[in-house]
Amino acid sequence: MKHAILQVALDLLDLDRAMQIAREAVDGGAEWIEAGTPLIKSEGMQAIRSLREHFPDSVIVADMKVADTGTLEVEMAAKAGANIICILADADDSVITESIRAAQLYGVRIMADLINVNDPVSRAKHLESLGVHIICAHVGIDQQMTGKDSVELLITLSGQIHVPLAVAGGIDADRAGEAVRCGAEIVIVGGNIVRSADVTGSTKKIRSGMDAPAREIPKKKSADEETHNLFLQVSSPNITDAMHRKGAMTGVLSICGKVKLVGRAVTVQTFAGDWAKPVEAIDVANKGDVIVINNDGGTHVAPWGELATLSCVKKGIAGVVIDGAVRDVDDIRAMKYPLFAKAIVPNAGEPKGLGEINAEIQCCGQYVRPGDWIVGDESGVVVIPAERAYEIARRALEVRKNEERIREEIQRGSTLSEVVQLIKWEKK
Repeated sequence: MKHAILQVALDLLDLDRAMQIAREAVDGGAEWIEAGTPLIKSEGMQAIRSLREHFPDSVIVADMKVADTGTLEVEMAAKAGANIICILADADDSVITESIRAAQLYGVRIMADLINVNDPVSRAKHLESLGVHIICAHVGIDQQMTGKDSVELLITLSGQIHVPLAVAGGIDADRAGEAVRCGAEIVIVGGNIVRSADVTGSTKKIRSGMDAPAREIPKKKSADEETHNLFLQVSSPNITDAMHRKGAMTGVLSICGKVKLVGRAVTVQTFAGDWAKPVEAIDVANKGDVIVINNDGGTHVAPWGELATLSCVKKGIAGVVIDGAVRDVDDIRAMKYPLFAKAIVPNAGEPKGLGEINAEIQCCGQYVRPGDWIVGDESGVVVIPAERAYEIARRALEVRKNEERIREEIQRGSTLSEVVQLIKWEKK
């Protein structure tokens, strides 16, 4: 097995932050340094010039994503100090050939990025015939969020072409080792390095994974298992950020404090403390589900209490959310059960049997359908549409990673406004 190269992708907006992260990544074993597309768009060719100046012995990659004017853009990046320039594989052949001619003139190499290419194997073979130096199996971040996988793309290409293969998109230490085993000669890592609180440590871990890949590929989880696991790793604020500040219930609080709620919704419509349908929903719900109750806005009488909660505990129901009141909270708190409600009252209702189970309802300002995902913690409760749950879970994890790096920079003495360049990036 050849020694695979680790390339760090600086997909950031601010050059000063990118330079610091690059230094830490190089200390951890990154060999090639990429000026990512966001950095180039934000800082221009100065990003490449600065990387060349501060890392004179490193290979500098310019992720230009060239789609037109191949000669001009390759020339720009080459003169700024790039050794490798990335172009889009689905650009017209005329752009590809002009980029290669310019690369020959300036003594640099061309990496073609297969992002969004419909027939990657055929296109990769054609690009090789045109003279492209490196082919990159890349699944973009928005595609990753929906479940597309860069290593699976790499596997389809392995053995089909003779130029070096790179892989990019969602690569962590385990996936890096798998990618090397599947034929990658260049492993490109962005978020799992640059968004880490410990960039050097994360880089070393990925480098180690590449140098000693695990022999067995971990068994792939089901979509529901993976979604559930991802939601356990993120907070309700992470999720609302991932949903563009949407999905949050209003006025509902965690009755038991620091508890975590993750599961699919079993919905209940009831009225004025009628606890028949809420309790019947316990029998309908499966292990790991969340019972979500609309009490028609009433908080003067409770449709839920300790005995219903105990039933949920025994059946393995993940939690309960009530647009209304709850009682017996001393007993419920002793169970440390994930129960969220608007109010606490001692009054119980009567089991009249009004309402229905598993119809679309409104709960605390949000529409909830049976099967939608519910995530709750001390910050509140969020509703995630079932059809977007995996995507949102992945995006929320990226939000959390980004915050980890920002938190580390604040710990080092910066402020939030300085880290995110608030004044620079205010809407003009």
